[in-house]
Amino acid sequence: MSSFTAYASLAMHDMKYIFFFFLGATFLLSSCNKNKGDQLFHLLSPDETGITFSNTLPENDTLNAIEYDYLYNGAGVGIGDINNDGLEDIFFGGNMVSSKLYLNKGNMQFDDITEKAGVTTDRWVTGVSMADINSDGHIDIYLCVAGPNISAEKPNMLFINNGDGTFTESARAYGLADPGYSTQAAFFDYDKDGDLDMYLLTNALESFPRNNARPKKVNGQGLSTDRLYRNNGDNTFSDVSREAGILIEGYGLGLGIADINNDGWPDIYAANDFITNDILYISNGDGTFTDHSKQYMKHQSWNAMGTDIADFNNDGLLDIMTVDMLPPDNLREKTMIAAPNYDRYKRNLSLGYQPQYIRNTLQLNNGNGTFSEVGQLAGIHRTDWSWAPLFADYDNDGHRDLLITNGYRKDVTNLDFIIYKRQESQFGGDAHQAKTMARLIKDLPGVKVHNYIYQNTGNLTFTDKSEDWGLDAPSYTNGTAFADLDNDGDLDLIMNNIDEAAFIYRNDANTLPDRHYLRVKMEGDAKNKAGLGVKLTLKYGGQQLYHDHSVYRGYKSTVENVAHFGLGKISQVDALEIVWPDGRQQTIQNIKADQVLTVRYSDATAAPEAAPTSTTIATLFQVLDSTETGIRYQHQENDFVDFKLQPLLMQKYSQGGPGIAVGDVNGDGLEDFFVGGSSDASGKLYLQLSAGKFKEAPFTDAVKHGDDMGTLFLDADNDGDLDLYVVSGGSEFKEGSAEYQDRLYKNNGDGVFTLDASALPDLRSSGSCVIAADYDQDGDLDLFVGGRVVPQRYPLPANSYILQNDGGRFTDVTDKVCPELREMGLITAALWTDADQDGQVDLMIAGEWMPVTLLKNENGRFMNATKDSGLQNAIGWWNSLAAGDFDNDGDIDYIGGNFGLNSDYKASAEQPITITAKDFDNNGSIDPVLGRYLMGKNYPAHPRDAMTDQMVSLRRKFQTFESYASIGYGDLFSEEELSGAIIAKSTHLQSSYIENLGDGKFKVSPLPVQAQVAPAFGILVNDYNGDGNLDLLLTGNNYSTEIQAGWYDASIGLYLQGNGKGGFAPVPVTRSGFFVDTDAKGIAGLALPDGKRMVLSTSNQGPVKTFTYVQQKEVIQLNPSDAWATVTLQDGRKVRQEFYYGSAYLSQSSRTLAVPAGAQSITVYDFTGKSRQVAPQAGRLAQRP
Repeated sequence: MSSFTAYASLAMHDMKYIFFFFLGATFLLSSCNKNKGDQLFHLLSPDETGITFSNTLPENDTLNAIEYDYLYNGAGVGIGDINNDGLEDIFFGGNMVSSKLYLNKGNMQFDDITEKAGVTTDRWVTGVSMADINSDGHIDIYLCVAGPNISAEKPNMLFINNGDGTFTESARAYGLADPGYSTQAAFFDYDKDGDLDMYLLTNALESFPRNNARPKKVNGQGLSTDRLYRNNGDNTFSDVSREAGILIEGYGLGLGIADINNDGWPDIYAANDFITNDILYISNGDGTFTDHSKQYMKHQSWNAMGTDIADFNNDGLLDIMTVDMLPPDNLREKTMIAAPNYDRYKRNLSLGYQPQYIRNTLQLNNGNGTFSEVGQLAGIHRTDWSWAPLFADYDNDGHRDLLITNGYRKDVTNLDFIIYKRQESQFGGDAHQAKTMARLIKDLPGVKVHNYIYQNTGNLTFTDKSEDWGLDAPSYTNGTAFADLDNDGDLDLIMNNIDEAAFIYRNDANTLPDRHYLRVKMEGDAKNKAGLGVKLTLKYGGQQLYHDHSVYRGYKSTVENVAHFGLGKISQVDALEIVWPDGRQQTIQNIKADQVLTVRYSDATAAPEAAPTSTTIATLFQVLDSTETGIRYQHQENDFVDFKLQPLLMQKYSQGGPGIAVGDVNGDGLEDFFVGGSSDASGKLYLQLSAGKFKEAPFTDAVKHGDDMGTLFLDADNDGDLDLYVVSGGSEFKEGSAEYQDRLYKNNGDGVFTLDASALPDLRSSGSCVIAADYDQDGDLDLFVGGRVVPQRYPLPANSYILQNDGGRFTDVTDKVCPELREMGLITAALWTDADQDGQVDLMIAGEWMPVTLLKNENGRFMNATKDSGLQNAIGWWNSLAAGDFDNDGDIDYIGGNFGLNSDYKASAEQPITITAKDFDNNGSIDPVLGRYLMGKNYPAHPRDAMTDQMVSLRRKFQTFESYASIGYGDLFSEEELSGAIIAKSTHLQSSYIENLGDGKFKVSPLPVQAQVAPAFGILVNDYNGDGNLDLLLTGNNYSTEIQAGWYDASIGLYLQGNGKGGFAPVPVTRSGFFVDTDAKGIAGLALPDGKRMVLSTSNQGPVKTFTYVQQKEVIQLNPSDAWATVTLQDGRKVRQEFYYGSAYLSQSSRTLAVPAGAQSITVYDFTGKSRQVAPQAGRLAQRP
């Protein structure tokens, strides 16, 4: 089963049951309304197959889902050809009924041979593992045992195949009669001695609630510590868990074996229930293992159940899937999931638990020892009470699809039921309470829903095909396996159900056009005849399919011992590369499709000894550490919890920094930088001493202030040196507090800064960005300062400002030149840019609940030109803006960093996300209520208790969780209550390329899907590879979110290579070398005197990460007043560059002109429109390596 977030007001023993919902009748989709002829799968009846097994579980007063919370966790399925006749046979595990063995007679017909074979069971069987354990050429059966009354008298069972259709139970003789609470066993060669060892996934019944936070047991003393059994080579096994490092407790429900890090040694993934984290045991190559889950993954599923490991995106890297319990519909979600508890979450982290969230998780392998969790982007995160995930190419189109089984016999996690049960349990003695609980559980409905199957789109996303493909029968399905039962070249499904006959689905993909396949059987060496651990790489047409062979997948089950590859239209494979577990290799070329190919270990040869090579792969960007740069900055943040003031917030607004600014502050010709601090820590100034070497210089804030947000170097007083502007922001202080006053620090010419308290007007609002330009063309730099948030009163629009420079003193002229800015919104980023090329810099703005907005400069006054521009409909949660001529057409295009698609929030024009805000309960606090669509209808996004924490008066209106779950978003408030409310909608969450079409028109197009894995903040534009086209560096993530949604942490930084036509191609981190996996915020480019350039990336509560790359272009230094340039190329085309004082998110980079290859002439313009010609050779050409 699973674990759930605790409902704070419930007794601790009730913590297990906190999340689920009342089953809606609309969920019970009738298959009779479909055209069955169009389905991929067809459910065969017991009469057709002869399979009548049902895992029946009767309840009574002493055995029910309250007394035994794993009652309905079900059992597995085992697939194996037990008589070597070429047909896959089936073993079903039984809990309170005997397990069953069915012999495949062909044509999807089976015989029950359980008694004749001698495999009748009398104990609570869970996991089913098929393997030739004694290497005699016959498949044996290992069964895990658990149940409410686990004892040494009924340990795990091992049925040895006698080769004559009968089996002998031999667990004790083999040393595998483990008496613990077992879930699943996997056989693999962990020590690479040639024979099969066994990993045993365990669980435990504890005397305390298994969701209780407590110090983790990592010394092997936990009841639920898994075990590793070594094969002694004489048909006996020895427990070597302790010496192998298998020491960490975990309430195990899912198990996977694969070489995760591709070092030639098999690794172990254990998916664990309740509060215990999943474990990723990476082999050390010496017979021991070390848990690397924290190093490899940012977060996990909370109630991890089944798991699967496969390369789902065909990049040659193994990805990891685990399933959880998040329902797809509002009713079950709202009656299952209680309001999150931030303090409990932080306590769990302090005890060493990694972040966990209630949803399926899909860990995408980045190839550098890290994973990005992309389940919400993929669209597979909400499949209710799920058990078995199985990747396989079910439609034979060349992409691995995903099956997820689910269902639970009783809805014990319904919050209304939990409260009622708690109340009832206070009365009567033990006998009375037992009868009361039995009555309550008997009346509970079940979570009987259809299983899910998703078609892989080939672009990191999946499409739900459950109904279209015929998997619309509601059930309580646990263990599941796939196999080609009828040998027709596609994968059939075998499902173990509770209280219902097992499902056998025949797959008819073989009838579809252009659906070729290749199936590969392995004949291993004498001690591993099944070839477990073989790696297969199939190549065709420049593409590849990768398979790491293990049959223990999904949930408590064993799939067929064949590697199945769908090929789509491909009728012949170029090559199949095979690597056996001991490293021997072979390659088979020009293989015809639509066959079962047998590969033999005896045909393999020893791998050629590789020539010594450098372990470092040459990448475009080289990372530098603090010992090389002298940059030892670490951002510090106080943990101000915004949610305690506004419980309905999606994120904290007290973790927005730090920003970064680059400039030569001491006039020595070397660029320096300033990185912001927080309300509790000063920002830092670093002076460049030599190429890439820095030293921290003294810097004093001088006043107490909010968080440092945007930072900007500019010559504010025209004295020839760079002064420093710092925006004060955050939400720690009340609205209007003096701590929100921005600051201008004057430079004495040597890089020593002093606060000029009189230089700025009163700006006591929580701000974000600051950018400079001479918008009024009077010869000095003016400022735009973005207002980020009204502290503790979200989402009221924040004050933004235009500050006119009057001889080094700044005047607020907003009301005069653009009064609309007073309530423009929640601004995150802005650019001074001449979008229409009329010689006057316009103002482009981005923020939450707004489109990218263009304010056109009309002789020093600004008019909103967004309407009908093509920008108006892309209303997003924008974070950043950057610019460049990405399509080489002579005008400036833009990049908008947005929220991304890897979240539970989805938005479109038809189904927008809505926020409605007002002080509805008249208590002085703004109540921001979010609405989002689920299954086609708009609902409140928040759990009931979060709503009632925000508005206590709603407790009377929604006295039960079901009453709250039953209302739509539009039913929350009356028309009278909505009077005067702020209502905003978002329709577009993708980070996007904004093409300038000319004449004030723009086209907004999403960046590649790899750019949508997390909120994008940092954007840095340059031609990094020297091909003449502008590229992008993106950084992002957000660790300040509310804890039900969880951290958005999938970004590791991204290099997008531009094609000069407005298109971008993602470059893997293994080739780019650009790796930023922190809570990244600002990013800036800095020039080095040796011709290289440095990239500086900041992160909240993290270091400044630094990279270098070779600038492949001539670089021209600019004057402070230079605004843009036009470069004429050899072919007559003109490209445009603008030079920004501040861009992207809270960032300022070097102001230089990079000369494109083939430049014939360059004209540079200042803000007043004056121009000068610059010869291309006048610049500085970078040294090439």
